[in-house]
Amino acid sequence: MQIARDDPTRDDVRALIEEHLTDMHATSPAESVHALDLAGLTAPDMTFWTAREDGRLLGCGALKDLGAGEGEIKSMRTALQARGRGVATAVLSTIVDEALVRGLLRVYLETGSQEHFAPARRLYRRHGFIERGPFADYRPDPYSVFMTLDLRERSAREASREGRRDASATAN
Repeated sequence: MQIARDDPTRDDVRALIEEHLTDMHATSPAESVHALDLAGLTAPDMTFWTAREDGRLLGCGALKDLGAGEGEIKSMRTALQARGRGVATAVLSTIVDEALVRGLLRVYLETGSQEHFAPARRLYRRHGFIERGPFADYRPDPYSVFMTLDLRERSAREASREGRRDASATAN
């Protein structure tokens, strides 16, 4: 599986985004659907990735720069035929790694509160996200769960690991 920055207007990606939007509108009231369309995904503050295998689209995800050292994860979607293969974990890890490289302090996300979204909430919790109140321009919504990951702790752990690696390399 290869994960790389990509263009959300590619035909196969566009189809996956349309599927995502259709699914979101089928499971949530219109005012509670916060998924982005192609215009939102191609905005200057957005970085978009796809996961592919032998050229086949497996999934996607994006990072929106919110400014002030914060970002938002958007448009996480795994193609139906690729579910259960670790695609979401791989895309999420890529996004979080990029947030760390950019020096972001935290990343946020919004997902649904309904049972349909339980696998997504479990994924995010497994990766250290915790529930919190609304962020940015969001408002309280019974159909939304808001989560955050504090990257300062992860950055400190990685810096400590790097320091130990550097010390052991110089000690030999």
